[in-house]
Amino acid sequence: MSNNSDRTKWRSETKGVHGGTLRSQFDETSEAIFLNSGFIYSSAEEAESAFGDEINRYLYSRFGNPSISMFEEKLRIIEGAESCKATGSGMSAVFAALASYLNVGDRLVASKALFGSCYIICKEILPKFGIEISFVDGTNLEEWEKALSKPTKAIFLETPSNPSLEIIDISKISQLAKVSNAKVFVDNVFSTPILQKPIDLGADVVIYSATKHIDGQGRCLGGAILSSEEFIEDIVTPFIRHTGPCLSPFNAWVLLKGLETLSLRIKEHSRNALEIANYLQTKKIVSKTIYPSLSSHPQNDIAIKQMNAGGGVVSFEINGNKENVFKFLNKLQIIRISNNLGDAKSLICHPSTTTHQRLSDDEKFEAGITQNLIRLSVGLENINDLIDDLEYALDS
Repeated sequence: MSNNSDRTKWRSETKGVHGGTLRSQFDETSEAIFLNSGFIYSSAEEAESAFGDEINRYLYSRFGNPSISMFEEKLRIIEGAESCKATGSGMSAVFAALASYLNVGDRLVASKALFGSCYIICKEILPKFGIEISFVDGTNLEEWEKALSKPTKAIFLETPSNPSLEIIDISKISQLAKVSNAKVFVDNVFSTPILQKPIDLGADVVIYSATKHIDGQGRCLGGAILSSEEFIEDIVTPFIRHTGPCLSPFNAWVLLKGLETLSLRIKEHSRNALEIANYLQTKKIVSKTIYPSLSSHPQNDIAIKQMNAGGGVVSFEINGNKENVFKFLNKLQIIRISNNLGDAKSLICHPSTTTHQRLSDDEKFEAGITQNLIRLSVGLENINDLIDDLEYALDS
C-alpha cells in the first residue's frame, strides 16, 4: 500500500485535482483568482530588497502572480518536469522557448510537418535573427542523422504532427541529439501529458498550447513551457519578463480548472476518436484515414511505444476535389467548422485553406497536406450522434 502523503506517487487524475493548490488565508476550496497587476510593499526598504532579489515575493503580474503560479505548478506536477513557465498563448510559448535559447549563428533542425504558425516561426522569423534553419522529414532517421552531423543548437518537432498526424520517435531523436549536444524541443499539444511525456523519453523542453485540451472548452488562450529548473529560470523567465508574453491571471485560473478534468476528458476524446477512425475506414468515399492507433498508420509501432492512446484528432481524405470537401463540411450539423481543437465540442477544418493556408503548394505537399485532407477534433458528444452526423454528410 502506497503512502498517500507522498505526493510524488499520486496518479495523474489526483495530481490534476490536488496538485499545485495555493490557498489564501481564507482556506477556499476552489482556488482564488488574483486579478491584480501589482503588489503592495510594507516599506520602501522591502521594495528595494524585493527588486534586488534579496527576498522572494511577487512584484508585478507580468513577472509572477499567485493564480499563474498555481497553474504552472499543477501542470509541472502532471508533466513530471522540474519547472514550468506560462505564456499568453501556445505560439508565444513556441517563440519564447526557441528565441530565448537560440543566438545569432546558431542552427535549428526542425521537422517539416509543423503547425502553420510554428513553420513560419522557423522558416521566416528566426532567420531574421541570424539563426540557421534546416528542415527534415521527421519520420526519416537518416535525414535526422545527416542534419545533425553539422553543429546544431536545438531540435524542434511536434508529434503527432498537425494535421497529418505523423509520429516521430522522440527517444531516438533525443539519443541523436545528445551526440550533437542539441536540446530537443517537443510540441506535445495533441497528446497532452496524459498520453505522452516527452521528458521521460529524453526530450529537454516541452511546449503546450493550453488553449487546446488543457482548457478543453474553447474559453481562453494560454501556453506553457516545461523543462529543467535551470533552463526555465535562467533562460526562459528573463526573456518572458522583459518581452511580456505573459499569461493573464484570469486565463490562468480557467486553465487551472481545466487541468482538474484533463485526464478524464483526454481518455474520452481518445475513445471517441478511435471509434470514428474505425468507422471512417468502412466508407468508400474516404480514401485515407489517419489515426495513430490504427494498424494502418505508418508509425503505429512508435505510437504504441510512446503514447498511452491515439488522442482526440482524426485526419482523413475523401475522394474528389476541394468542392467536394466543402460540400461535406457544410452538410455537418453537430460537428462545427473551426480551426480550434481539443474542445468538448467536435470541430472540423480544411487545413489547406485555413491553418496552413500561408504555406506554398510544395510546403503543403511535403507536410502531407492535400486539398482532400480534413482534420477532425473529436469532442465529448455521444459517439453515435457523431457517427450519424458524419454518415449524413458523407452520404449527401
